[in-house]
Amino acid sequence: MSLVGAKVLRKEDPALLTGHGKFVDDFSPPNSCFGQFVMSDQAHAKIISIDVSEALKMPGVLGVWTAADFISFPNLPGGMPDFERPVLAHDRVRWAGEPIAIVVAENRYQAADAVPTVIVEYETLDAVSSVAQATAPGAPLLFDAHRSNVLTKVPMLDDLEKHFVKSFSRASLRIVNQRCAVVPIETVGCLADWTLDGLTIWATTQAPHHLRNKLASWLDTPQNLCRVVAPDVGGGFGAKIVWYPEFFVAPLLSKWLRRPVKFMQTRSESMVQMTHGRDQVHDIEVGFEKNGKINALRMVISQNLGAYGDPTGLGLATLTGWMAAGCYKIAHVSTGFRTVVTNTTPVAAYRGAGRPEATFSIERIIDLVALKTNVDPVKVRQINFIQPNEFPYETHNEAVIYDSGDFPQALDECLRLLDYDAVKAEQAKNLADKNAPLIGIGFSCWLEIAGFGPNGSLEGFGHLASWESAQIRIAPDGSATIFIGSSPHGQGHETFVAQIASDELGIPFERISVIHGDTATVIQGVGTMGSRGVPTVGSAVKVASERLMVRAKKIAAHLLEAAEQDIEVKDNAFNVRGTPGKKVSWSDVGLTSFQPLRLPPELQAGTLEERLFHESPNFSYPSGAYACVVEVNRKTGKVKIQKMIVVDDCGTVINPLLAEGQVHGGVAQGIAQALYEQVCYDPSTGQPITANLIDYLIPSAPDLPNYIAGRITTLCPNNPLGAKGIGESGAVGSPPAVVNAVVNALSSFGVEHIDMPVTPEKVWHAMNGRK
Repeated sequence: MSLVGAKVLRKEDPALLTGHGKFVDDFSPPNSCFGQFVMSDQAHAKIISIDVSEALKMPGVLGVWTAADFISFPNLPGGMPDFERPVLAHDRVRWAGEPIAIVVAENRYQAADAVPTVIVEYETLDAVSSVAQATAPGAPLLFDAHRSNVLTKVPMLDDLEKHFVKSFSRASLRIVNQRCAVVPIETVGCLADWTLDGLTIWATTQAPHHLRNKLASWLDTPQNLCRVVAPDVGGGFGAKIVWYPEFFVAPLLSKWLRRPVKFMQTRSESMVQMTHGRDQVHDIEVGFEKNGKINALRMVISQNLGAYGDPTGLGLATLTGWMAAGCYKIAHVSTGFRTVVTNTTPVAAYRGAGRPEATFSIERIIDLVALKTNVDPVKVRQINFIQPNEFPYETHNEAVIYDSGDFPQALDECLRLLDYDAVKAEQAKNLADKNAPLIGIGFSCWLEIAGFGPNGSLEGFGHLASWESAQIRIAPDGSATIFIGSSPHGQGHETFVAQIASDELGIPFERISVIHGDTATVIQGVGTMGSRGVPTVGSAVKVASERLMVRAKKIAAHLLEAAEQDIEVKDNAFNVRGTPGKKVSWSDVGLTSFQPLRLPPELQAGTLEERLFHESPNFSYPSGAYACVVEVNRKTGKVKIQKMIVVDDCGTVINPLLAEGQVHGGVAQGIAQALYEQVCYDPSTGQPITANLIDYLIPSAPDLPNYIAGRITTLCPNNPLGAKGIGESGAVGSPPAVVNAVVNALSSFGVEHIDMPVTPEKVWHAMNGRK
């Protein structure tokens, strides 16, 4: 039986569910000490002085370090010249929460006690927390050497006005995609141990080789003496691609103190130090015909970068612009963007990274066109879809060529699962009954760019390359060990990699081990991000397995005195086709591969090992159709999700359990953005006012609905598995479906748009005619 496509239970779960997982904070070598940052309590200020004298007297304190102690080292890697982030703030702080100094003590409690005794004298400066504030005339500058807070600006090449004039009508929206905190279950942390044998650092990272390469360069240390280990990592969602200052200072402190040094953010520290996501404003306009057909679309994107230009943050607006038209055939599309620094926590990738923002805007404007034309939102989508026979489809940007999909089929399946006519009848009935809740129906037909990818797709974000690696090694007993460069943080790599390899090699699933996350054992890797796990490392495993099997069959044929083409693998053995009972086991073949006297003369000992760096010719393009049905309480404005339909097309599914888990998690985060979450700053001071999980509202399980899931399959032609990826899908498709449903419920009040999060207060004001 093939394991690809089967609901195989995760290899990872027994250890994790019984408390035997090993996360960074579980590592505490003898003689370890603990570091903690002194964070700025000012959003924007000059540093006049730092007094560490009292902190040095505190029990257990081993030392206090400031920027002056790291003056001979570069800024953190990856930023734009002149806008780079320092390891520690030296002359100026640019957001409340920016690290200023480090206290190292015998344990975390002593370090925490000493931190408040470090006295920082500031000269407070005016702060800007939004793009509007930062780009206003006379706005305070974050970097005095520059005349503007705008880091990058790419204007529209064509405003398309001639195409708007020819259209029947036009519709426009200003859409705010609010700032979100990432909040993985595990915060950022590391443990560094620099000995005579070199540096080992255990880190909460999605990309250990990515970190190793930059860290070795920053420390001016050979890569072979710099080992990065990503053990079990408790979620990442893009924020753990980032190079945090603790990753760079901990090794130095370990070297200076000659002791292992650990950093681990508290949750409240994480809320202001871990990078945030989203925070885009879109000005979007479309020209359309009476039937809802869209002729032209233009969008200007304003990206709040926070205090510094993180490498992934700088690319978000580009990805949004690439996907501005979504799954629709729009003849004329033009986009432009600007990226702006503000006195806020830096912004970087967050599950979907630029694509949820694009999807939200195009799906909101689709519904606005439906409202303006009085055409059913389903019909507007259907009339604008790219059709299945139009792939590969060249978009408005030459870098983006959609490879496959069937958007009409996905929507049809969604409508079937929804029972659209029945829900519309219920909606009409409730509208007439003033005591019944309002019913709203929202759709989202989405498409994202994923599977990074083609050569050059990740290099611009500071990565070594865009391939992914796999190495397969057969032991003398016929078991297999697979080393992968893609390091998981909850996706289930150990499971799906073993499923693919088991099918290709014929080795039982339980006799395959998967090694990842250690730069000392996995020679090179890129990392897990952008829904690239299965399309890249899965493909590498498949192709490497196929190549290795050529030599394995050659050994088996030699032992069986048969033709290679007659060898087939079944039940952990090599059989001769048409000759029952004539076979050798995988253990026989594995043992022989290390015995030169028994090998075919053209093969050498250790021949059953294969390494591959898989390169993809194009991105992959997962897509889907989601529908949401909400109830809105007429008296309170509270929104309750009645139904959530999710239909995905992720190409080949290796393990439905893993795929469904990814969708469920992504939809939960999408609903959270739509209805609950928002990072807020005081506009007058730049102080964060949602800096803990009391003020920052995250939904819990009772707040989320059950999902009705469906799936269609169109194969990705750009990798041997036909897989597209699914890690970000739920977070891309769900927010517009939810918000469209709420706006639909409020249409009788003349409501055309509500910005996220759609809180009861906003809904109540919309129903009562107030802003």
